Order: sequence, then C-alpha cells, then structure tokens
Amino acid sequence: MRTGLWGIALVGLAVAGCTEFSTISRIYVGLPVQVVTIGCNDPYEVYDQRQQRRMLLVSNGLREFAGCGLDGADPALTRRRRFGEAAETYLRETARETCRITGETVYDDLKTEFAYSCAEAIEKPGTRVPRLPGRY
Repeated sequence: MRTGLWGIALVGLAVAGCTEFSTISRIYVGLPVQVVTIGCNDPYEVYDQRQQRRMLLVSNGLREFAGCGLDGADPALTRRRRFGEAAETYLRETARETCRITGETVYDDLKTEFAYSCAEAIEKPGTRVPRLPGRY
C-alpha cells in the first residue's frame, strides 16, 4: 500500500515538472538570451516574449545560495525582490519605461516568469527591437 502511494506521488511530481517544461519551452523556445545585472553585478538571464508580453528570468543555482547582495539573508527571503528588480531593470534598459509588471509566476528557485503591459502597441513579429548594449 505504501509503495503505491509513493508511486502516485512520483508520477504527480513528474507530470508537474513536464507541464512546467512544456509551458516554458512552448513560449520561450528560440528566443535569444539577454543578461541584466542588478546590485553587485548580480546577472540574470532574460528570455523576452515581446508579442505575449511575458519574460522568463533565470538565475544561477550557485548564486542563489551564495550570491552577492544577500547581506546574510536567506536567499529565499530576498528572491522575490531580486527577481522583480531584475525584471524592472530589464524593461528600463530596453527603453520600455512605460511598461509595468502585471503578474508573476514562480516556477522554481531559479526561474520566474513575469507578465507586463505597456502603453505602446505590441510589435509585429520580426520587428527589430533594442537589445541590451554589449549583451548579445
């Protein structure tokens, strides 16, 4: 009986992980990565789906546990603030000052997705857009 419960739990975790991977890969596949830094040169990878106005921020595992800017705090307690600051910095640095964060989905400790809205119209696919200088 206990073995059956563990099996069900493992299948549930696998399905949840597959759903997350499926969502991320469907939305962000093929997008170029950009890097935005906050604080003491704390970098975050950004995948920006401009037509859907969603961006995925990815942190580094080592930095999440021993990173700078934590001031001795538990990384989990500062994660929301740091990821939010990185998302807002990215929007500013890509010349979208009118854009505002409207939602947040935390996939795990290293990946958070942000939805945003802007006053400007959505660019058509293929439109050349500003990229962060020197971060190709």
